[in-house]
Amino acid sequence: MLREKKLRLRDPERTRELLLQAGFREVYRSGFQSASIDTILAATNVTKGALYHHFDSKEDLGHAIIEEIVAKLTQDKWIGPLRLGKNPIDTLIGIVQATSVRPADVRGGCPLLNLAQEMSALDEQFRKRLERIFREWIEGIAAALRRGQSQGTVRRDLVPEETAGFLIAMYEGHAVLAKNAQNPKVWNVGIRNIVGWLRSLRAPRQSRRASGRFLKKTVLRKRQ
Repeated sequence: MLREKKLRLRDPERTRELLLQAGFREVYRSGFQSASIDTILAATNVTKGALYHHFDSKEDLGHAIIEEIVAKLTQDKWIGPLRLGKNPIDTLIGIVQATSVRPADVRGGCPLLNLAQEMSALDEQFRKRLERIFREWIEGIAAALRRGQSQGTVRRDLVPEETAGFLIAMYEGHAVLAKNAQNPKVWNVGIRNIVGWLRSLRAPRQSRRASGRFLKKTVLRKRQ
């Protein structure tokens, strides 16, 4: 115990990261307003004085959680893969299909959405930070769709920003339905519906090719 304490004193960045991660877990579990500083301190074995050395207030800790953890979750899951992916529709389908339907994740819901629902009407600083993440999310998807349109893989009649916003609304809506139902099957249905809609965004030529590949695979399965 004494050795761990000395280590934290010599490594303030590590201490701050421990507090951030513990704070995120507590906020995800209890919501920001009900999150307990004492629970965070107990999880990290850090003193209250050390916490307030790194964060001026509970609100300051909450802002850091949004900017450094919640924003990164969206970057890692959506924006990063879309920047690297060759075909945006295939990439989006892969992202959606990779959504965790583990009971614990269904029960907890989406961290970004949870905070937006809880804090947007209560605290303008929280709202602005959360809005920034949603804007970056929309622009990340829209940029990929515009690139797909220029490459001929995405329908030309789509308005990328509007399509991106609708996708996020569908995705987060199904997250709410699954969380409320506390049932992974609800998310599985949502994933299937979103993937079906995403396939409809392919350019006509791409849609025919995708259908041909699907039929070929089906025929091969039947023959086997």
